[in-house]
Amino acid sequence: MAYLTLTKDNFDQEVLKSELPVLVDFWAPWCGPCMGLAPTIDEIAGEQTQIKVGKVNVDDEEDLARQFRVMSIPTLMVFKNGELVRREAGGKSKEEILEMIGLAEPAKA
Repeated sequence: MAYLTLTKDNFDQEVLKSELPVLVDFWAPWCGPCMGLAPTIDEIAGEQTQIKVGKVNVDDEEDLARQFRVMSIPTLMVFKNGELVRREAGGKSKEEILEMIGLAEPAKA
């Protein structure tokens, strides 16, 4: 499944009322680290059927960015049963993102 473009109009339905866990990527087209993370987010969206993946363009959706206090991008958030359960800022590897969602074991230090 491809990622969803999330807006203030569909956020409640697609994220907060979702029966599946949702990974949300807050990003902007001018953000280098966001562009570097994009292929990984796209790959996860295409591979994982037990989650939804959505992207929020912070330039277009300032109200959502403000609502969730996004201070730096990229910021990744995981929602389960309508609740924000995890949030991480900055670039992440595919394994780190899957671990955030609960689809991979944490890496051994």
